[in-house]
Amino acid sequence: MSPSSTHVSRSVRLGRVLIIAGAVGCLLPFVSSAMALAFGIVIALIVGNPYLPTTRKITPQIMAYSIIGLGAGMNLHEVAKVGLHGFSYTLVGIFVAMLVGAWLTRRLKISGDTGLLISVGTSICGGSAIAAVAPAIQAKAEEVSVALATVFCLNAVALLVFPPLGHFFGLTEHQFGLWAALGIHDTSSVVGATLQYGSEAVATGTTVKLARALWIVPLVWIIVKMRSRRESTADKDGAERPKAKRPWFILGFVVMAAAVTYVPGLEEAGGWVATVARRGMILSLFFIGASLTRDTLRRVGARPLILGIMLWIVVGGGTLGAILAGWIS
Repeated sequence: MSPSSTHVSRSVRLGRVLIIAGAVGCLLPFVSSAMALAFGIVIALIVGNPYLPTTRKITPQIMAYSIIGLGAGMNLHEVAKVGLHGFSYTLVGIFVAMLVGAWLTRRLKISGDTGLLISVGTSICGGSAIAAVAPAIQAKAEEVSVALATVFCLNAVALLVFPPLGHFFGLTEHQFGLWAALGIHDTSSVVGATLQYGSEAVATGTTVKLARALWIVPLVWIIVKMRSRRESTADKDGAERPKAKRPWFILGFVVMAAAVTYVPGLEEAGGWVATVARRGMILSLFFIGASLTRDTLRRVGARPLILGIMLWIVVGGGTLGAILAGWIS
């Protein structure tokens, strides 16, 4: 056996061990979504993922069932109340973010699905929104990986930048909670940022973010509907195109949340189900990170990150200005 083949064999064995160890580690409570995604990316780029076809196949299934399980941790009464209160600025914010995101995607010449996923993640709730939309539009694994990596990078920046900026602009705890919920991508990062600001900021930020997350449901249906109209079974040249999948898991999410909210005695069990679902989501993010190969990075470049930063500045800056002007309260 030649030295080169021996090296490849060792890399494959190491990759198998690391993928299995990483998957098991995702079940541990102290492993965050960002850690799982980062570890998966490191494995894919340094050692390689020997199970790439398998992980790409099972990831959408894990995502779908995890999203359903996350519904068990939602109280529709509380979230709907906050959601109705902020209906107008939430609707405007999502519309503007999606519109600007589409324009920037074209200007930067980025893949349509990659740009759509980054826009959805920025406008609603980061990784959860990307995870919900990705299987519905049949996005490629590398497109999902790039979108998630972009969002998680900006989440990390938000944890460092938002609290000091909040104090600089003299935001109250309530105002900062609103800004964090509307300007930071993921719920976990919203909680992390508001914890540095105060208990009222945590309560406001978490509730508003959960209410905003419900917009995943209508947005996914709108996206699928638009795709169905635009992409027929065959395009004008006669080439076959895969049809967008119906987001059945979103309906499951709503049904699960309604059951826990309205059926007495299910709240405690729902909490356990949601905890398991969060672990499942983290596992799927690890597999997604492990699908981000070197070849993918070479094809992607820095443009998706530029899109994410520019879109984030528009959303975060616009929201902050609206709060300071008293338009959002």
